[in-house]
This record gives sequence, structure tokens and C-alpha cells, in this order.
Amino acid sequence: SSMKSVGEVMAIGRNFEEAFQKALRMVDENVNGFDPYIKNVNENELREPTDKRMFVLAAALKENYTVDKLYELTKIDRWFLEKFKNIIDYYNILESVTSIDYEILKKAKQIGFSDKQIAAAVKSTELAVRKLREEYNIIPFVKKIDTVA
Repeated sequence: SSMKSVGEVMAIGRNFEEAFQKALRMVDENVNGFDPYIKNVNENELREPTDKRMFVLAAALKENYTVDKLYELTKIDRWFLEKFKNIIDYYNILESVTSIDYEILKKAKQIGFSDKQIAAAVKSTELAVRKLREEYNIIPFVKKIDTVA
């Protein structure tokens, strides 16, 4: 048998969805976040914990697999599965809108969507999304974190 390396990242966000999407982007620069289009649904791949299973999971959620069905296949805690579902549900909302208003964009940013990811979902460009975000005055905010606490 061979040793397999386990990648590790740390991401900070105000909720799990945001931190998770940031973490995925940190692991691989070619990944925009919890993207349902990277892999196809494959139940055998859902059963096996691999570095790509998250993207198979995203695809399964996009294809309306239920949290219960995914729990049966993956044994991933339902709490996490619900959080993953939140991301894909919002992905579906982004894909269905004809224009992005303030609330839609703000919520997308709050659950960790990058400008590039939003642009892909709404069939626009990263630059156009960034410009709109700046017009809406939705800007990154860095809070001071007490690392000694």
C-alpha cells in the first residue's frame, strides 16, 4: 500500500458555506468554489472518500439528490450535507436570475461565492460582477482576529 497525502487548508468566514468555498479555492487555483460542473454524478465515487468527492457531491446536489440519499451513500453528517445543499441551492438561484440585484449579490458573497463564480453562474464576466459589486458598495471587510483568545 502507499501513503496518500491529505491536503489541509484553513479558511475563515462568518459561516460554514463561506469558509468552505474559500478553502476549496485555496486548495486548487483552478477551482472557483463548490462547483457542480467539475465532476459527474457517480454513486461509487460518492461512497469513496477522495479529494474529488466534494465535486461529485456538488453534482449530485445539482441533480436533486436528497440529503438523506447522500447521507446513505457518503455517511457525511447531515449538518454538512445541508450546508453543501445551501450552496448549490443558491447556485441554482444565480443561474435562474435575469439580473443581479443588491440582495442577490450580497447573499452570494455572504455564502462565499467569488466574483468569478458568480459571473460563471449568471453568464457574465468577473469584471462586470466586480464592477456591480463595487457600485452596490459590497466590499471585502477584514475584521481583527484575536489569535491568542
